[in-house]
Amino acid sequence: MSDPLKPRMVEGDPRELTLLDINARFMRHEQFQRLVANIRDDGALTSTPLVWNDAETGRRIVLSGNHRTKAAIEAGLERIWWMEITEPLPRQRQIALQLAHNAIAGEDDPATLKALYEELEDVSMRLYSGLDDKTLELLDEVTVPSLAEANLDFATVQIVFLPDEKEAAEKALEAARKAASADARWLTHIDQYDSVLDTLDTTKGAHNIGNVAAAFAIILAVVERHLGELAEGWYDPDEQTVTRKGTAPIETVLATRTMPADAAAVVQRAIDRMERDGDIETGQRWRALELWAADYLAGAA
Repeated sequence: MSDPLKPRMVEGDPRELTLLDINARFMRHEQFQRLVANIRDDGALTSTPLVWNDAETGRRIVLSGNHRTKAAIEAGLERIWWMEITEPLPRQRQIALQLAHNAIAGEDDPATLKALYEELEDVSMRLYSGLDDKTLELLDEVTVPSLAEANLDFATVQIVFLPDEKEAAEKALEAARKAASADARWLTHIDQYDSVLDTLDTTKGAHNIGNVAAAFAIILAVVERHLGELAEGWYDPDEQTVTRKGTAPIETVLATRTMPADAAAVVQRAIDRMERDGDIETGQRWRALELWAADYLAGAA
């Protein structure tokens, strides 16, 4: 982006600093008064403003921490510490620094915030925290441990496929996703992650390979050979009834994605004729399978 900055800590009178004429960040009156009270109690700033020392004009411009500087003055502090940049700063970089300090501030996890706030037994410390009514209402709504990203112990796993492996993997994963789809969703337990790793280890050992992507491709090939077993995701074979609403992948019914081309042509012609004759509605070609199966079952009965 640009040359690295080398800021240094400087102590001085906050009244000698120049505050921004245009500042996108605002602070409500009660928040500002809370900040003033906190600084007065502390007798010092506990976080430092960022200041640019403009050698051409001799002004020390507060790029970040304008409210803290104003509050320090109102609290009566004679001296404060700030972080000072002395390198020349083009206007563009001044604005970028100002906006970045305002925008890149992180987020609070409600459950953790609630737990920390409840540790504060002293009412004055709760006031000092500066949590407003809106935030407190949010804390009241927290009834279960948060699943925010910051609270999850996770690892990113990256698997690299060759082009032909990628296509097969996508098909198998899509079939698994459809078969497992339901009206509700759950997070998987960490034990299932361990199970995946165990399966990869077993596969690599069985085929004497070390590549994770190759092992994963073999696992997916095994899944392909057992597509019919994925019907357990929507069908009870004992009761011979569906176990959930929605649709089911046809390949889990037929236990295959493909069939001989000659046989496929016969099926194609038959379905085309049924659609043309109005025996099934356009766009519902799967009805043909249902009708054939129903006729077969009726005949068998």
